Amino acid sequence: MDPGRPAARRDDDVIARCRSLLEPALREAVAELQPWGARMASFALGWPDVGDGADPVTPGNSGNGGKILRPAIAMLSAEAVGGTAEQALPGAVAVELVHAFSLVHDDIIDRDERRRHRDALWKAYGVGPAVLAGDSLLALAVSRLSGHGEAMRHLSAALTELVRGQTADMTFETRPWTGPEEVTVAEYTRMASGKTGSLLAAAAAVGTALGGAPALSDRMWEMGLDLGIAFQIADDVLGIWGDPRVTGKPVHSDLRRDKKTLPVLAALAAGGPAAEELATVLAKGAGDEETARRAARLVEEAGGRALAEEVAAGHLSAALAVMDEHLPRAAALRALCVSVTNRSH
Repeated sequence: MDPGRPAARRDDDVIARCRSLLEPALREAVAELQPWGARMASFALGWPDVGDGADPVTPGNSGNGGKILRPAIAMLSAEAVGGTAEQALPGAVAVELVHAFSLVHDDIIDRDERRRHRDALWKAYGVGPAVLAGDSLLALAVSRLSGHGEAMRHLSAALTELVRGQTADMTFETRPWTGPEEVTVAEYTRMASGKTGSLLAAAAAVGTALGGAPALSDRMWEMGLDLGIAFQIADDVLGIWGDPRVTGKPVHSDLRRDKKTLPVLAALAAGGPAAEELATVLAKGAGDEETARRAARLVEEAGGRALAEEVAAGHLSAALAVMDEHLPRAAALRALCVSVTNRSH
Protein backbone atom coordinates (compact mmCIF):
# COMPACT_ATOMS: atom_id res chain seq x y z
CA MET A 1 0.00 0.00 0.00
CA ASP A 2 1.07 3.56 -0.59
CA PRO A 3 2.43 4.90 2.78
CA GLY A 4 1.31 8.37 1.77
CA ARG A 5 -2.37 7.46 1.62
CA PRO A 6 -4.57 8.32 4.62
CA ALA A 7 -4.92 5.44 7.10
CA ALA A 8 -8.72 5.65 6.95
CA ARG A 9 -8.66 5.07 3.20
CA ARG A 10 -6.36 2.05 3.58
CA ASP A 11 -8.69 0.63 6.24
CA ASP A 12 -11.64 1.15 3.91
CA ASP A 13 -9.82 -0.80 1.20
CA VAL A 14 -9.16 -3.67 3.60
CA ILE A 15 -12.77 -3.73 4.79
CA ALA A 16 -14.06 -3.62 1.21
CA ARG A 17 -11.88 -6.59 0.28
CA CYS A 18 -13.05 -8.58 3.30
CA ARG A 19 -16.68 -7.63 2.64
CA SER A 20 -16.48 -8.86 -0.94
CA LEU A 21 -15.66 -12.32 0.40
CA LEU A 22 -17.90 -12.25 3.45
CA GLU A 23 -21.24 -11.09 2.09
CA PRO A 24 -21.83 -13.93 -0.41
CA ALA A 25 -20.97 -16.46 2.32
CA LEU A 26 -23.30 -14.71 4.77
CA ARG A 27 -26.13 -14.64 2.26
CA GLU A 28 -25.62 -18.34 1.56
CA ALA A 29 -25.91 -19.06 5.28
CA VAL A 30 -29.01 -16.91 5.78
CA ALA A 31 -30.70 -18.57 2.79
CA GLU A 32 -30.84 -21.78 4.84
CA LEU A 33 -33.41 -20.24 7.18
CA GLN A 34 -37.19 -20.33 6.84
CA PRO A 35 -38.14 -17.39 4.54
CA TRP A 36 -39.58 -15.15 7.24
CA GLY A 37 -36.62 -15.89 9.49
CA ALA A 38 -34.29 -15.13 6.61
CA ARG A 39 -35.92 -11.72 6.09
CA MET A 40 -35.46 -10.86 9.75
CA ALA A 41 -31.88 -12.12 9.77
CA SER A 42 -31.17 -10.00 6.70
CA PHE A 43 -32.68 -6.99 8.42
CA ALA A 44 -30.53 -7.63 11.51
CA LEU A 45 -27.42 -7.80 9.31
CA GLY A 46 -28.22 -4.38 7.86
CA TRP A 47 -29.07 -5.43 4.31
CA PRO A 48 -31.50 -3.12 2.48
CA ASP A 49 -33.23 -5.75 0.32
CA VAL A 50 -35.26 -7.40 3.06
CA GLY A 51 -38.85 -6.81 2.03
CA ASP A 52 -41.43 -5.89 4.66
CA GLY A 53 -40.33 -4.15 7.83
CA ALA A 54 -37.26 -2.42 6.38
CA ASP A 55 -36.68 1.29 6.33
CA PRO A 56 -35.69 2.77 2.98
CA VAL A 57 -32.00 3.12 2.29
CA THR A 58 -30.84 6.68 2.98
CA PRO A 59 -27.46 8.40 3.11
CA GLY A 60 -27.33 7.58 6.83
CA ASN A 61 -28.50 4.00 6.23
CA SER A 62 -26.39 2.45 3.52
CA GLY A 63 -27.54 -1.05 4.26
CA ASN A 64 -23.96 -2.35 4.15
CA GLY A 65 -24.14 -4.02 7.53
CA GLY A 66 -21.59 -1.95 9.42
CA LYS A 67 -17.84 -2.16 9.40
CA ILE A 68 -17.61 -5.97 9.75
CA LEU A 69 -14.76 -5.58 12.24
CA ARG A 70 -14.88 -9.11 13.63
CA PRO A 71 -14.94 -10.95 10.29
CA ALA A 72 -12.13 -8.71 9.06
CA ILE A 73 -10.04 -9.59 12.10
CA ALA A 74 -10.66 -13.29 11.43
CA MET A 75 -9.61 -13.03 7.79
CA LEU A 76 -6.63 -10.77 8.44
CA SER A 77 -5.46 -13.06 11.26
CA ALA A 78 -5.46 -15.97 8.82
CA GLU A 79 -3.40 -13.97 6.36
CA ALA A 80 -1.04 -12.86 9.13
CA VAL A 81 -0.05 -16.49 9.80
CA GLY A 82 0.46 -17.28 6.12
CA GLY A 83 -3.01 -18.53 5.26
CA THR A 84 -5.68 -16.95 3.10
CA ALA A 85 -8.79 -14.94 3.86
CA GLU A 86 -10.83 -17.64 2.12
CA GLN A 87 -9.60 -20.24 4.61
CA ALA A 88 -10.99 -18.13 7.44
CA LEU A 89 -14.41 -17.57 5.86
CA PRO A 90 -16.31 -20.12 7.99
CA GLY A 91 -14.99 -18.42 11.11
CA ALA A 92 -15.59 -14.93 9.72
CA VAL A 93 -19.22 -15.79 8.97
CA ALA A 94 -19.64 -17.41 12.40
CA VAL A 95 -18.36 -14.43 14.38
CA GLU A 96 -20.45 -11.97 12.37
CA LEU A 97 -23.57 -14.06 12.95
CA VAL A 98 -22.86 -14.24 16.68
CA HIS A 99 -22.29 -10.49 16.74
CA ALA A 100 -25.63 -9.90 14.99
CA PHE A 101 -27.35 -12.31 17.39
CA SER A 102 -25.94 -10.43 20.39
CA LEU A 103 -27.10 -7.06 19.04
CA VAL A 104 -30.62 -8.34 18.40
CA HIS A 105 -30.91 -9.57 21.98
CA ASP A 106 -29.17 -6.49 23.42
CA ASP A 107 -31.69 -4.19 21.79
CA ILE A 108 -34.57 -6.21 23.25
CA ILE A 109 -33.03 -6.19 26.74
CA ASP A 110 -32.20 -2.47 26.64
CA ARG A 111 -35.38 -1.52 24.75
CA ASP A 112 -33.20 0.36 22.26
CA GLU A 113 -35.42 1.29 19.33
CA ARG A 114 -32.71 2.21 16.79
CA ARG A 115 -29.86 0.22 15.29
CA ARG A 116 -27.69 1.28 12.34
CA HIS A 117 -29.78 4.43 11.91
CA ARG A 118 -33.07 2.55 11.46
CA ASP A 119 -35.53 0.59 13.60
CA ALA A 120 -34.10 -2.17 15.75
CA LEU A 121 -35.29 -5.62 14.71
CA TRP A 122 -37.70 -5.97 17.63
CA LYS A 123 -39.21 -2.59 16.83
CA ALA A 124 -39.74 -3.52 13.18
CA TYR A 125 -40.99 -7.09 13.65
CA GLY A 126 -41.95 -7.51 17.32
CA VAL A 127 -40.15 -8.93 20.36
CA GLY A 128 -41.09 -12.59 19.87
CA PRO A 129 -40.04 -12.77 16.22
CA ALA A 130 -36.82 -10.89 17.05
CA VAL A 131 -35.93 -13.43 19.76
CA LEU A 132 -36.42 -16.25 17.25
CA ALA A 133 -34.36 -14.42 14.65
CA GLY A 134 -31.54 -13.97 17.15
CA ASP A 135 -31.67 -17.67 18.01
CA SER A 136 -31.54 -18.51 14.31
CA LEU A 137 -28.44 -16.37 13.83
CA LEU A 138 -26.73 -18.15 16.72
CA ALA A 139 -27.64 -21.59 15.37
CA LEU A 140 -26.29 -20.66 11.95
CA ALA A 141 -23.06 -19.45 13.51
CA VAL A 142 -22.45 -22.72 15.30
CA SER A 143 -23.20 -24.70 12.14
CA ARG A 144 -20.50 -22.83 10.18
CA LEU A 145 -17.73 -24.31 12.36
CA SER A 146 -18.97 -27.87 12.53
CA GLY A 147 -15.93 -30.04 11.93
CA HIS A 148 -13.44 -27.29 12.80
CA GLY A 149 -12.57 -28.43 16.32
CA GLU A 150 -10.01 -25.80 17.37
CA ALA A 151 -12.03 -22.96 15.90
CA MET A 152 -15.23 -24.25 17.52
CA ARG A 153 -13.46 -24.41 20.89
CA HIS A 154 -12.79 -20.70 20.75
CA LEU A 155 -16.27 -19.79 19.52
CA SER A 156 -17.82 -21.83 22.35
CA ALA A 157 -15.60 -20.09 24.89
CA ALA A 158 -16.58 -16.72 23.43
CA LEU A 159 -20.30 -17.49 23.79
CA THR A 160 -19.84 -18.40 27.46
CA GLU A 161 -17.82 -15.26 28.16
CA LEU A 162 -20.17 -13.06 26.12
CA VAL A 163 -23.16 -14.08 28.24
CA ARG A 164 -21.13 -13.68 31.42
CA GLY A 165 -20.07 -10.17 30.42
CA GLN A 166 -23.54 -9.11 29.30
CA THR A 167 -25.01 -10.36 32.57
CA ALA A 168 -22.44 -8.40 34.59
CA ASP A 169 -23.14 -5.27 32.55
CA MET A 170 -26.86 -5.56 33.29
CA THR A 171 -26.35 -6.08 37.02
CA PHE A 172 -24.02 -3.08 37.18
CA GLU A 173 -26.92 -0.79 36.27
CA THR A 174 -28.73 -1.62 39.52
CA ARG A 175 -25.69 -1.10 41.76
CA PRO A 176 -24.88 2.24 43.42
CA TRP A 177 -22.19 4.58 42.16
CA THR A 178 -20.40 4.75 45.51
CA GLY A 179 -20.15 2.76 48.72
CA PRO A 180 -19.56 -0.93 49.54
CA GLU A 181 -21.60 -2.12 46.53
CA GLU A 182 -19.99 0.20 43.98
CA VAL A 183 -18.66 -1.24 40.72
CA THR A 184 -14.87 -1.32 40.74
CA VAL A 185 -12.56 -0.73 37.80
CA ALA A 186 -11.40 -4.36 38.11
CA GLU A 187 -15.00 -5.58 37.81
CA TYR A 188 -15.53 -3.34 34.83
CA THR A 189 -12.44 -4.77 33.12
CA ARG A 190 -13.67 -8.34 33.60
CA MET A 191 -17.07 -7.34 32.22
CA ALA A 192 -15.56 -5.66 29.15
CA SER A 193 -13.33 -8.65 28.55
CA GLY A 194 -16.40 -10.85 28.29
CA LYS A 195 -18.95 -8.52 26.74
CA THR A 196 -16.71 -7.11 24.01
CA GLY A 197 -13.36 -8.85 24.18
CA SER A 198 -14.60 -12.42 23.90
CA LEU A 199 -15.92 -12.15 20.35
CA LEU A 200 -12.92 -10.16 19.12
CA ALA A 201 -10.74 -12.80 20.78
CA ALA A 202 -12.69 -15.54 19.03
CA ALA A 203 -12.32 -13.77 15.69
CA ALA A 204 -8.54 -13.57 16.04
CA ALA A 205 -8.17 -17.11 17.40
CA VAL A 206 -10.53 -18.71 14.89
CA GLY A 207 -8.85 -16.95 11.98
CA THR A 208 -5.42 -18.02 13.20
CA ALA A 209 -6.53 -21.63 13.61
CA LEU A 210 -8.25 -21.81 10.22
CA GLY A 211 -5.28 -20.05 8.60
CA GLY A 212 -3.00 -22.92 9.55
CA ALA A 213 -1.46 -21.90 12.88
CA PRO A 214 -3.62 -23.47 15.60
CA ALA A 215 -0.67 -23.42 18.04
CA LEU A 216 -0.89 -19.62 18.04
CA SER A 217 -4.64 -19.44 18.56
CA ASP A 218 -4.50 -19.18 22.36
CA ARG A 219 -2.08 -16.24 22.16
CA MET A 220 -4.34 -14.56 19.64
CA TRP A 221 -7.28 -15.15 21.95
CA GLU A 222 -5.44 -13.17 24.63
CA MET A 223 -4.62 -10.49 22.08
CA GLY A 224 -8.28 -10.16 21.20
CA LEU A 225 -9.32 -9.81 24.84
CA ASP A 226 -6.99 -6.83 25.25
CA LEU A 227 -8.20 -5.38 21.98
CA GLY A 228 -11.81 -5.79 23.11
CA ILE A 229 -11.24 -3.96 26.39
CA ALA A 230 -9.65 -1.06 24.50
CA PHE A 231 -12.53 -1.11 22.02
CA GLN A 232 -15.14 -1.09 24.81
CA ILE A 233 -13.49 1.85 26.53
CA ALA A 234 -13.49 3.75 23.24
CA ASP A 235 -17.20 2.94 22.97
CA ASP A 236 -17.71 4.23 26.52
CA VAL A 237 -16.12 7.54 25.59
CA LEU A 238 -18.39 7.78 22.56
CA GLY A 239 -21.38 6.89 24.74
CA ILE A 240 -20.86 10.10 26.68
CA TRP A 241 -19.22 12.51 24.25
CA GLY A 242 -19.87 10.98 20.82
CA ASP A 243 -21.68 12.68 17.94
CA PRO A 244 -25.21 11.19 17.68
CA ARG A 245 -24.99 11.46 13.87
CA VAL A 246 -22.10 8.99 14.02
CA THR A 247 -23.03 6.79 16.97
CA GLY A 248 -26.76 6.60 16.22
CA LYS A 249 -27.46 7.17 19.94
CA PRO A 250 -28.54 10.32 21.83
CA VAL A 251 -25.72 12.37 23.35
CA HIS A 252 -24.92 11.38 26.97
CA SER A 253 -27.02 8.24 26.50
CA ASP A 254 -24.91 6.09 28.85
CA LEU A 255 -25.09 8.66 31.65
CA ARG A 256 -28.87 8.85 31.32
CA ARG A 257 -29.11 5.06 31.76
CA ASP A 258 -26.74 4.83 34.74
CA LYS A 259 -24.32 2.75 32.69
CA LYS A 260 -21.22 1.97 34.73
CA THR A 261 -18.67 2.97 32.10
CA LEU A 262 -14.96 3.37 32.67
CA PRO A 263 -14.71 7.17 32.31
CA VAL A 264 -17.27 7.60 35.10
CA LEU A 265 -15.83 4.87 37.34
CA ALA A 266 -12.34 6.26 36.88
CA ALA A 267 -13.54 9.78 37.67
CA LEU A 268 -15.21 8.67 40.89
CA ALA A 269 -12.17 6.64 41.93
CA ALA A 270 -9.86 9.61 41.33
CA GLY A 271 -11.32 11.61 44.22
CA GLY A 272 -11.25 15.36 44.57
CA PRO A 273 -13.94 18.06 44.43
CA ALA A 274 -15.16 17.24 40.90
CA ALA A 275 -15.48 13.54 41.78
CA GLU A 276 -17.42 14.36 44.94
CA GLU A 277 -19.80 16.64 43.07
CA LEU A 278 -20.18 13.99 40.34
CA ALA A 279 -21.14 11.37 42.94
CA THR A 280 -23.84 13.68 44.28
CA VAL A 281 -25.21 14.34 40.79
CA LEU A 282 -25.25 10.67 39.83
CA ALA A 283 -26.92 9.63 43.08
CA LYS A 284 -29.91 11.78 42.09
CA GLY A 285 -29.92 10.50 38.51
CA ALA A 286 -28.89 12.12 35.22
CA GLY A 287 -32.04 11.47 33.26
CA ASP A 288 -32.53 14.97 31.91
CA GLU A 289 -30.28 16.69 29.40
CA GLU A 290 -29.07 19.50 31.67
CA THR A 291 -28.02 17.09 34.44
CA ALA A 292 -26.39 14.69 31.99
CA ARG A 293 -24.41 17.56 30.48
CA ARG A 294 -23.26 18.62 33.94
CA ALA A 295 -22.25 15.04 34.80
CA ALA A 296 -20.25 14.72 31.59
CA ARG A 297 -18.39 17.94 32.40
CA LEU A 298 -17.59 16.68 35.91
CA VAL A 299 -16.33 13.35 34.59
CA GLU A 300 -13.90 15.22 32.39
CA GLU A 301 -12.87 17.64 35.15
CA ALA A 302 -12.18 14.75 37.53
CA GLY A 303 -9.90 13.17 34.94
CA GLY A 304 -12.17 10.26 34.06
CA ARG A 305 -11.93 10.70 30.33
CA ALA A 306 -8.13 11.02 30.31
CA LEU A 307 -7.73 8.05 32.66
CA ALA A 308 -10.03 5.90 30.54
CA GLU A 309 -8.12 6.76 27.38
CA GLU A 310 -4.86 5.92 29.16
CA VAL A 311 -6.18 2.50 30.21
CA ALA A 312 -7.42 1.85 26.67
CA ALA A 313 -4.01 2.75 25.26
CA GLY A 314 -2.39 0.24 27.63
CA HIS A 315 -4.64 -2.60 26.50
CA LEU A 316 -4.14 -1.70 22.86
CA SER A 317 -0.37 -1.73 23.37
CA ALA A 318 -0.59 -5.20 24.91
CA ALA A 319 -2.60 -6.44 21.91
CA LEU A 320 -0.15 -4.92 19.43
CA ALA A 321 2.80 -6.48 21.29
CA VAL A 322 1.39 -9.95 20.63
CA MET A 323 1.08 -9.19 16.93
CA ASP A 324 4.56 -7.71 16.77
CA GLU A 325 6.03 -10.79 18.45
CA HIS A 326 4.21 -13.55 16.60
CA LEU A 327 2.83 -12.18 13.31
CA PRO A 328 5.37 -10.80 10.84
CA ARG A 329 2.66 -10.37 8.19
CA ALA A 330 0.22 -8.49 10.42
CA ALA A 331 0.52 -4.95 9.03
CA ALA A 332 -3.09 -4.78 7.82
CA LEU A 333 -4.45 -6.39 10.98
CA ARG A 334 -2.38 -4.09 13.15
CA ALA A 335 -3.54 -0.96 11.33
CA LEU A 336 -7.20 -1.95 11.57
CA CYS A 337 -6.95 -2.62 15.30
CA VAL A 338 -5.32 0.75 15.92
CA SER A 339 -7.93 2.63 13.89
CA VAL A 340 -11.00 1.10 15.55
CA THR A 341 -9.72 1.72 19.07
CA ASN A 342 -8.68 5.30 18.37
CA ARG A 343 -12.16 6.53 17.48
CA SER A 344 -12.79 10.04 18.75
CA HIS A 345 -16.31 10.93 17.54
